[in-house]
Amino acid sequence: MDIKQIAKSTAKVLASYLTYQAMRTVMAQLSETNPPLAYWLQSFSKSDKMQDGEAYLEDLMQAKPDLALRMMTVRAHLAEEISDFLPEMVRTNIQQANMEHRRQHLERMTSISVGDRDREDTASKPNADEHSS
Repeated sequence: MDIKQIAKSTAKVLASYLTYQAMRTVMAQLSETNPPLAYWLQSFSKSDKMQDGEAYLEDLMQAKPDLALRMMTVRAHLAEEISDFLPEMVRTNIQQANMEHRRQHLERMTSISVGDRDREDTASKPNADEHSS
């Protein structure tokens, strides 16, 4: 397991997600101040390039540099705002989610075991109708 490579990949995914969030923020702002530009950005952002934030920004820089610069500013601001509490939040969320998955798994295992035992008990008990005849 290459921890540095995992961290690098995670950082790239996070940067792309922050680019997406920046695009949503800018689009919301534009919806109020410049609806035609908001519509253009919405159409531009429907491409598959949104998966790769850097490629998306490169294309946006070619098409509308002012908008790309604005989006990069918003993305940097978002990164700054979340960077302090993100590591602890990620750890806590993963621990809680793992605990919930384990709890659900244990419940499924015990309900199957109880259900099997009930079926075995029913199968081994003679039927009351059979004895009455």
